[in-house]
Amino acid sequence: MKLNRRTFLGTAAAASMSAPAVYAGGHGKPRVVVVGGGAGGATAARYIAKDSKGAIDVTLIEPTRTYYTCFFSNLYLGGFKDVEDIGHSYGNLAAAGVNVVHDWAVGVDRDAKTVSLAGGASVAYDKLILSPGIDFVDGAVQGWDLSSQNAMPHAYKAGSQTELLKAQLAAMPSGGTFALVAPPNPYRCPPGPYERISMVAHYLKNNNPTAKIIVADPKPKFSKMALFQEGWANHYDGMIDWIGSEFGGSNVSVNPDAMTVTIDGEETKVDVCNVIPAMKAGRIADMAGVTDGRWAPVNAADMSTKADPDVYVLGDASQQGDMPKSGFSANSQAKVCANAVRGALTGSKVFPAKFSNTCWSLISTNDGVKVGATYEATDEKIAKVDGFISKTGESADVRQATYEESEGWYSGITADMFG
Repeated sequence: MKLNRRTFLGTAAAASMSAPAVYAGGHGKPRVVVVGGGAGGATAARYIAKDSKGAIDVTLIEPTRTYYTCFFSNLYLGGFKDVEDIGHSYGNLAAAGVNVVHDWAVGVDRDAKTVSLAGGASVAYDKLILSPGIDFVDGAVQGWDLSSQNAMPHAYKAGSQTELLKAQLAAMPSGGTFALVAPPNPYRCPPGPYERISMVAHYLKNNNPTAKIIVADPKPKFSKMALFQEGWANHYDGMIDWIGSEFGGSNVSVNPDAMTVTIDGEETKVDVCNVIPAMKAGRIADMAGVTDGRWAPVNAADMSTKADPDVYVLGDASQQGDMPKSGFSANSQAKVCANAVRGALTGSKVFPAKFSNTCWSLISTNDGVKVGATYEATDEKIAKVDGFISKTGESADVRQATYEESEGWYSGITADMFG
């Protein structure tokens, strides 16, 4: 095998983790490029710029000028939020010293240590942080691909797709049928599809009470299953038909032209169909050559990739161990990564990696539930230390407090991401 710089770095990753950085092109000020401005990327960019106090040049590459959070987007579908409530700009990041570039990253040359942009520019880095979120696995749902997303939205990248799904929901005929095709594990936000069902049911109960909801699920169980099913029985009795894998939920095809869903051979005409396909790391991670074909394996101590110690992957795109793919997880990982990158480039103190996550879900008005855990870095993975989950049968006061806690968290994390 020819030993070039890329293969050398890949095989020598463990040995070079703590070595001083050699800055690209021999320049005096280290450069960090962050691709993706969501919970992972925006947080990492902000913390590196803030904590290095100008000692590191930080560039954030993000194509959209307004970022819509996937977390809390279901509450927009349910009528609890306006779309503006989940949209955030990058102005404060720019004011804090982050060079925000609104363009698509279309290539990574790990030998030259550059990122290519759709506009033609090339950005050099000493450390590269990729936080591209998710893309979808081709052919994951028979009959559906990205060309079908206007007829059957995924709405799992928040923004225009979320607005489209809300418009389709509002246009449903009286007594119509809403279908959701759930994804297989692992996927972004494990409780997300089921909170979405709850929010769709909440909207329909108030606006189209004779409508029905069908859920085709390739899994035999899902996150917070007992909590959701209790909530559906309490708030939306008879409205939701969940079809798990043992009842044919894993044998699904769709026809966007005819607006039909076929579950285990039985075809149903539907009015709205939300298809959430199997997921993989955002494409730029694959283009950088740091994935295993689906996700990017990383080192738990600092989120650096197994393929290259100068490339880090955060959040949904990473294969890191026990943490779920959530906004909270990405934000937590970003802080660990930012501390490690700053230490590697400036010699500042690097603290042991600690991680945490909580996933809140709203089932109905003031009926909030949660699940969460703390984690630590081991040689093999990010490993769960302990956890908690809401209990069935909790009082209305407890559920309302949980919902209010989630609202406070949303305000806090978006401030932490965007300043």
